[in-house]
Parts: sequence; structure tokens; C-alpha cells
Amino acid sequence: MTNWRELFPTKLTFIIFLLYMSLFIGQGIFVTASQDSNNSYSYNTVTVVLLTEVLKLFISACLYCRENDFRSLLRNVHKDRSVLGLYMVPAFLYCLYNNLAFVNLATFDPTTYYLLLQLRVVVTGILFQIIFKKYLTQRQWISLILLTLGCMLKQVDLNRFYNDANDDSEAAAIQGVGAAATNVTQTNVAKTVGKNMTGFDFSISAVFILAQTICSCLAGVYNEYLLKEKGADVNIFVQNVFMYMDSIVCNAFILLMRGELLDAFSAHNLGSIMRFSVVIIIVNNAAIGIVTSFFLKYMNSILKTFASALELLFTAVLCYFLFAIPIYMNTALAIAVVSYAIYLYTQSPVVNLGKVRPLASISEATSNQKTKEKEDRHRLLNEQGDTDLEMDSVV
Repeated sequence: MTNWRELFPTKLTFIIFLLYMSLFIGQGIFVTASQDSNNSYSYNTVTVVLLTEVLKLFISACLYCRENDFRSLLRNVHKDRSVLGLYMVPAFLYCLYNNLAFVNLATFDPTTYYLLLQLRVVVTGILFQIIFKKYLTQRQWISLILLTLGCMLKQVDLNRFYNDANDDSEAAAIQGVGAAATNVTQTNVAKTVGKNMTGFDFSISAVFILAQTICSCLAGVYNEYLLKEKGADVNIFVQNVFMYMDSIVCNAFILLMRGELLDAFSAHNLGSIMRFSVVIIIVNNAAIGIVTSFFLKYMNSILKTFASALELLFTAVLCYFLFAIPIYMNTALAIAVVSYAIYLYTQSPVVNLGKVRPLASISEATSNQKTKEKEDRHRLLNEQGDTDLEMDSVV
């Protein structure tokens, strides 16, 4: 039987799961929709990532100050500044991941992009065991391996099993897409031309997708470790502030290295960003960052990889209607195997709450911090009282 209670300890965790999937599906679609006909970008993508981090920082600070004052935020940032330094590692990795997302979505269609990213599944499982000392069961490993195999099916060329009369090669499908999807505009059809829809090949694009995969694995597991272990006593919104402050520094450094730090915020560049197709990317990615922090704190990175895999089904269907990107037999088989792997995993999911208790409402994230601060003040007063008593006894 599916252990739903272990998968989702509270109703809110299930809502976070669904929201995470929806936002990530939107990411691939929004980025693809913002591309020109030659699959390039008319705006500075690093500036977009930097503005996203600024928006995340603003939202996190506002969410914290909803039930606390700004001075309390500054005190907590100063008090836990050692954790701020630790967040530089996942911030740098996420910085690379977010910038590589634009590069890889210019090369791959969204469905292929998400399938190839599932190569991170087994790597995440290994890192999870090393960092949290939680060893996966045989059923859990089988589900992870099936998930990886399902992603590998995407690169199997099934066209050789058909004769020329039934040839549904991708080039022919793209050329004749107007007859198959008359409701799709020529602009969207053009965005499929030149895209890699066959999967993994040994080229510079393979290096970029592997680099993004490794960044995702390391950042996700290490971020979960900070949220649940090393920084478990720090308010989640303060932890987000740490992450996004470090991320802003990392993205500014990339702009500086490219010699674009000042020009990135010129009137021309900001004008190319301040349009709906790009602003929606910034808003959506900011929401992804906030939701991901809750996902990793109150669930785990293993379930996160399965959520990412489940996005494939919805992404493939939506891209078929929005961009006339066809669903080939290998894609359908890959999605089927991935779906079964997810079902198998639900029979024996990983549970890793660490020092964190299940979350029933968003307000608990702040109220827990208030309780801790009261306990710290009470303990400090008691210690001072004990010291006074010792001094009195000496006198």
C-alpha cells in the first residue's frame, strides 16, 4: 500500500509538493516562450537570475517581518552569521544551475531537458546516504534506478524499427507540424526548429547538462543538510535570506567576470527585461526558490527528485499543445517507466525530518522561532540568576 502519511506528513506538505511541480513546469515553458526564433535570448539571462535573487530576498524578508520586526531580522542575521557563510556553497551551485538552465533550454526542448536532468536521481541518492547517514532500502534503490533508466530511454532511437513509410523522424515531424497542430502559431513552431529532441549526445551541450545535473544534486542535498541539521534552529525565512544574499553576490561576480556588471543594468537591458514574457520568469523562479526551501526542510531531496520526474508527463503534454513539440514513442516509454518508478517509490518512501518537526501551517515557521527566542532568553535569565546566587553565597 502507498504510505501517503510518510510521503506527506501534513496536508500542507502535499500542497507544497504540488506547488513545486507546477512552478517547475512553468519554468521550462516560460523560458522557452521567451526565446527568439533562433533559440537565443534578447535579454541578459544573468541579469534575470540576479533580479530573481533580489526578489527572493525581498519576499523572504517581508515574510519574516510579517510577524517580527526588521531589527529582529538583523539580530538573527548577525547571531547566525556562521550559517550565512555555509550558505555560500549551495548559493554558488544554485547560481550555476539557474544560469545553465537558460543555456540548456536554448539547446533542448523542455521535455528532453527535464528527462536529461533526471540523471541526477542516483547521484542524489548516493549523496543523501553519505551526508545524512540514512541508507536506502532495496525497493528505494530499484525505484531510483528505474527512474534513471526511464530517462535513458529518451535517447533510444526507435525510428529504425519502422520503414520509411511510417518514419516519424523528428525533422519530418517539425516540417509537417502545421497539419498536426493548426491551432499553434508559426512563431511557436519556429521555436522547435534546431532543438535537440533526441536526448543525450557527446557535445558541449552534454557537458552543460551534466554540469547542471551535478550542481542540482550537490546543492539540493547540502541545502537540505543546512535546513535540517546545521541550521535547523534558524528560522526558515532567515535561512532564505542567507541563501539569497549569497546568491546575489555570486551572480554579481559572474556579471563582473563577463565585464557586464554596469551594462547589465543599463536602460536598454532593463527595457528588454521589463516585458511580461521575462517578468513572469523572474516571478516564477522567485516562487520556486521559496517553495523549494520549504520542500527540503519539511520533506527531503529524494522526494524532490521524484517530483521533478513527475513534471515530465505534464511538461510533455503542455509543450505538445503550446509549441507543437511532438511526443515520440521513446518519450512515451520513458514517461511510462518514470511513472512506474514513482509508484514503486511510494510503497516505501524515505523519511528524513532531521531536527525538524512536521509543518502544519506556514505561521509555524515563524512561531517556532519566537518560541526558541523566548526559551533562549529564559535560559539566559536562569543562568544569570544562578550566577547571582553563586556570588551571594561567596559573599
